[in-house]
Amino acid sequence: MANEEEYIKTSPWLIPLSWFYGMGVGLRNKLFELGVLKTRSFDIPVISVGNITVGGSGKTPHVEYLVRLLKDKAKVAVLSRGYKRQTKGFVLANDQSTVEEIGDEPLQMKQKFGDIYVAVDEDRCHGIDTLTSDNDTKDVDVILLDDAFQHRYVKPGINILLVDYHRMIFQDKLLPAGRLREPVEGKKRADIVIITKCPKDLRPMDYRVLTNEMGLLAYQSLYFTTLSYENLKPLFGGDERTLESISQDEHVLLLTGIATPQQIITDLQPYCNHIQPLTFGDHHQFTEKDIAKINETFSSMPSPKMIITTEKDACRLEKISGLNEQVRKSIYILPIHIEFMLEQEESFTNKILSYVQKNSRNSILVKGKDDNKPKDSHHTGDRPRKISFRDN
Repeated sequence: MANEEEYIKTSPWLIPLSWFYGMGVGLRNKLFELGVLKTRSFDIPVISVGNITVGGSGKTPHVEYLVRLLKDKAKVAVLSRGYKRQTKGFVLANDQSTVEEIGDEPLQMKQKFGDIYVAVDEDRCHGIDTLTSDNDTKDVDVILLDDAFQHRYVKPGINILLVDYHRMIFQDKLLPAGRLREPVEGKKRADIVIITKCPKDLRPMDYRVLTNEMGLLAYQSLYFTTLSYENLKPLFGGDERTLESISQDEHVLLLTGIATPQQIITDLQPYCNHIQPLTFGDHHQFTEKDIAKINETFSSMPSPKMIITTEKDACRLEKISGLNEQVRKSIYILPIHIEFMLEQEESFTNKILSYVQKNSRNSILVKGKDDNKPKDSHHTGDRPRKISFRDN
């Protein structure tokens, strides 16, 4: 397990500035609570996944988990703001979309799940309105909001708050002294709280301590997840590799442009004796200078050697020019997914499916919801479409 001090770093001398920041955030939240700023509900299942900290807490793999859970049972749309994209307004992703048009995380999801809708819009209410009214997407059954916990103009049916195990919110400080976007009390808006990136060797006592320290309310559910890794996939063609295939004398250049690469370093250490991180900022757009640095760094490393990068970084790396042939042959993507701990997966799954089934505007599966509708109704035009919630 990594030392927590590697993750939680605060700046005490900036706390006075955090007080002013907190006053502004508190005022905004109070205006929502008083109804001065309006929150909208929608007649379609909306599930929000987000956090109250700056930096990575595992949003993308958790959204992807929900996509896998729902995509064979309902028509799924993922709506994101498209951080650092070079476009404005609503953009619906397609097979030709680029990082510049929609951002790296939406592109990653579109490439992995071609049969779902992926859209970006900085105005989430407008994005939902467009998805549910446009002829190309109005058959959508459920909308997943990526990174929308602070976007209070939308009232989701289920609000999921992610908390990084290595940066627990009750140990953090408000910006700029720490990484909290709002006071810890903001967690009360969550229906579900997930502590993410947990070590696989947590003891029963650790779970109890974390549960007590989170101090959740009776209506809130707490879950724990950990990261798991799949086979290494070559970015530019070739054969997959398992993590176990990495030899003990092999040197690994870990190339990342994500918020918190330390967790990956920790998880790779059992497989790699020699890890050299080459770290860029989150959502980093690689420049010619960066490409030269990657080429030079890899060339200077002893053989045998390889490069490991993340799925998000791969979306940006695959379209750039200037990587030399040795680098291109050596880059592997490390796909990740989440796993629930404490045998909580069934409980979480049932909670999500039950909500979507009972609140879908198209579902006729809830007994007694509409007994007069024909059993064999099909989706034609604007007629209701059956969502087939089959047993997994």
